[in-house]
Amino acid sequence: MRAVTAEFPASAAPAPSATAAPPGPARAPKHGRVASAVPTDTRLAHSLEGDFHSSHVTVRGLRLHYVAGGEGRPLILLPGWPQTWWEFRKVMPALAAAGYRVIAVDLPGMGGSDKPAGGYDKKTMAGVIRSLIRALGYRRADIAGHDVGSQVAFSFAVNHPEATRRVALLETLHPDPSLYRIPILPARGLPFFPWWLAFGQVPGLPEQVLAGRARHLIDWIFDAFLVDQTALTLLDRSVFAHAYNTPDAIRGGNGWYQAFGQDIVDLGTYGKVTAPVLGMVSGLGDGVLAERMRATLPTQAADAQVVQVEDAGHFFVEEAPQAVVDEFVRFFG
Repeated sequence: MRAVTAEFPASAAPAPSATAAPPGPARAPKHGRVASAVPTDTRLAHSLEGDFHSSHVTVRGLRLHYVAGGEGRPLILLPGWPQTWWEFRKVMPALAAAGYRVIAVDLPGMGGSDKPAGGYDKKTMAGVIRSLIRALGYRRADIAGHDVGSQVAFSFAVNHPEATRRVALLETLHPDPSLYRIPILPARGLPFFPWWLAFGQVPGLPEQVLAGRARHLIDWIFDAFLVDQTALTLLDRSVFAHAYNTPDAIRGGNGWYQAFGQDIVDLGTYGKVTAPVLGMVSGLGDGVLAERMRATLPTQAADAQVVQVEDAGHFFVEEAPQAVVDEFVRFFG
């Protein structure tokens, strides 16, 4: 990757909270300097090795942003919160070189894509991605998602089997009734406390609290759930903070969480995914997430396999990119 850098003195940088201790194994670093001018998606795409370009397409009345490169069978990459297509920057060149047409998409509500008033349930979002694939000239694709992107990828596979060749679900399963059992206070022995799931449910308040201050939240999340803090540069953090720094962007991201109730209802109507499924999961929370994925995924897919990514946290696409590339090439063929 060709470096894209722009920084200013630490005195102007927002500092992470000194009162909240990260729940994960990482320790909060001294961030020091942050990017002053975040590059455009066009510049970021051109910074990747290979011929990658930033583009937009309008489907179902929504203008969606994506970055694509390489030639071959289409591989759709769907990012998670609080990130954008840039989450996949370390794996996109290698996947393109391996013979895929790599298409990393900003979901509705994310980054350079529109942020509508509604439609954030994963079934609707999966339909939007299906329309995008058709608009790009494909009838069938491989699809992989991380975090919220994984939830959309699952919904895509179960609702559009004719369009799904294979699907990879990274770290996160589709919303299910177990979400209703997460305690409102951190229980003793809980490996981590996902407070942001509840915070994102509050209408209007997150926009007021976070607009113009998203860097505080971005730093807290990454400090808490990265094992290797060097996996994200100051530029990377600034790219993601910039993407979630406006009221509309905060509202759009929260929309994915506010739709969990509908997602849970929809899950109750689904059968099993018929396409082959790869689950990739970290050992976060002393392996609790990995255990849950191993137990749950076979009940949701007819052909499922689960791989645990060692020595990496929730953001293992950045911490262990070679492991992701190797598993994708093996699984997608």
